[in-house]
Amino acid sequence: RPRPSRRSAMLRTVLVLGCAAATSAFAPAALPSMARTTARSGVTMQLYKEGVLQGKGVQAIPFSPPPETLPSDIPGYCGFDPLGFSTLFNIDWLREAEIKNGRVAMLAAAGAIAQDLFQFPGVDKVIGKAKMIEAHDKFIAGAHAGDGRSFAMHQIIFWVSLLEILTFPAIFETMNGGSRQPGDFKFDPLGLGKGDKMARKQLEEIKNGRLAMIGVGGMVHHYLLTGKGPIQFLAGIPNYKSCIAPGMGPLCKF
Repeated sequence: RPRPSRRSAMLRTVLVLGCAAATSAFAPAALPSMARTTARSGVTMQLYKEGVLQGKGVQAIPFSPPPETLPSDIPGYCGFDPLGFSTLFNIDWLREAEIKNGRVAMLAAAGAIAQDLFQFPGVDKVIGKAKMIEAHDKFIAGAHAGDGRSFAMHQIIFWVSLLEILTFPAIFETMNGGSRQPGDFKFDPLGLGKGDKMARKQLEEIKNGRLAMIGVGGMVHHYLLTGKGPIQFLAGIPNYKSCIAPGMGPLCKF
């Protein structure tokens, strides 16, 4: 019987070692211990399983350590900066931008879902059944046509712009070496961050904000293809129709 070639033997060895490594991941030693309930305080409260999965010491991309300019003690640290943004821009500015965009995305996600569940009285008389991007376009078109009711979109833009202007001094303080932390506007009317809860709440906010940014991107993408809001889209998955069906989203009309 012919002997196997060196390449075949090497391939078998690699496969065996790969299977062994995959199996070892499910060994009892790899499972978390129920007895490890050590309490931690301060910023270290964000560390999950003593930082093994998230927090200081994590390397998100194997064989590619994060830049030294990326602090490991910030909320939501995962050791992930493959494009090296922290080496190009001020880390406080990057954190401020991420927190702000996450907060806006959480509001946007809630609004996108809410419009599938109910509609305020009288809205249908202005924009009909339009949602998301189409609702924006109809508000703007109505305002240009002289419909006073359609200026609701302009009011939103005005108040958001005013809010940006009013919060600029706080951001300016952070960018000039002040003691203010990125995203901190001293706004906590419900007292959710009092005592030792702040670190955990900061972590929850940044993780939910990141998820919301991805989620809103998906909602907009589905709307452009199907013309449906997120709840409508999910409800129609069993009978989903392709983009070539009539009445689909804006991108399918080209």
